[in-house]
Amino acid sequence: MNFFLPALAMAVLVPAMARLVWWQALKSAGWWRQVRWCAALNVAVLVAGLLVMGRDGAMATYAGLVLASALAVWWTGLR
Repeated sequence: MNFFLPALAMAVLVPAMARLVWWQALKSAGWWRQVRWCAALNVAVLVAGLLVMGRDGAMATYAGLVLASALAVWWTGLR
């Protein structure tokens, strides 16, 4: 569970914080839909980071989490 906690926390926080900034543009986008997409992409980034880097907790993996979350919010609501 600790392995997936950063991915799940980012999946909840990024869409919520994006709604504070772009509340008008994200009014029609479903929050749960954005959370599901963020969670799926973030878990994939964590697993890929573990396979590529060979260990958990690499800063490049966490940077990938930020990019994946931003991409998911953009794709599901701001595009």
